[in-house]
Amino acid sequence: MPEGDSVHRVAARLHAALAGKALTHADLRVPRFATADLTGRTVLDVTPRGKHLLARLDGGLTLHSHLGMDGAWYVFAPAEKWRGGPSFEIRAVLAAADATAVGYRLPVLELLRTADEPLAVGHLGPDLLGPDWDPDRAAANLLAAPARPLGEALLDQRNLAGIGNIYKSELCFLASATPWTPVGELPDPEVTAVRIASAAQRLLAANTGHGGPRNTTGSRRPGRELFVYGRARRPCLRCGTPVRQAPQDGRPTYWCPRCQSGPGPETPTD
Repeated sequence: MPEGDSVHRVAARLHAALAGKALTHADLRVPRFATADLTGRTVLDVTPRGKHLLARLDGGLTLHSHLGMDGAWYVFAPAEKWRGGPSFEIRAVLAAADATAVGYRLPVLELLRTADEPLAVGHLGPDLLGPDWDPDRAAANLLAAPARPLGEALLDQRNLAGIGNIYKSELCFLASATPWTPVGELPDPEVTAVRIASAAQRLLAANTGHGGPRNTTGSRRPGRELFVYGRARRPCLRCGTPVRQAPQDGRPTYWCPRCQSGPGPETPTD
């Protein structure tokens, strides 16, 4: 599932291509909205909300989409060949005079009234890259279930919106706690929760403005961009201990058994 910084970049690309322009063609290839006619409507803006995308149109309509695990939006020039997958994977086409946006493999695609956007995204916590960002509120959300493992709490978009599996592992490393550590058992939980939330915002913001490899370490050396994610059996960048990997809630999770204190997984690990 994409991280919030990736969704933010997709929204910026769609906004640059379509905002302020009337649609010359629109095709929603999902049964419920297949007959919707959006031709002639002007795209007002494309806004990210956590991992959701909201394309607002004049007349009070919003096209809501979510990329899920492998969905994608691509922008093509008028004569450019579409490439993003086979045609049967296309779920949406939004065309203006000089650009066409094509959505592939979108697990969520719905047309709703702009006034009803809260029905789609109102459950989300403060957006790490949005104007509603509030580290204190995000920390309070994390602490509301003190027995919950930190990794699970960070991935819950109701607590704070935008963290995916990569940042989950990296933030737990930076907090020196295993992903299975109950939030309420973190050292000085109230202070630590705010620090984790603030660190999450800084990392996502730092990785939003470029399309290169995601970087949480600050290192420019290839292969050293992330502290633990994807580094199973390789030396920890801080202490040299082999990084371990195990599933948490069905997702691969990485941690350093020396740098991070707290309980480990119940399942066998690498």
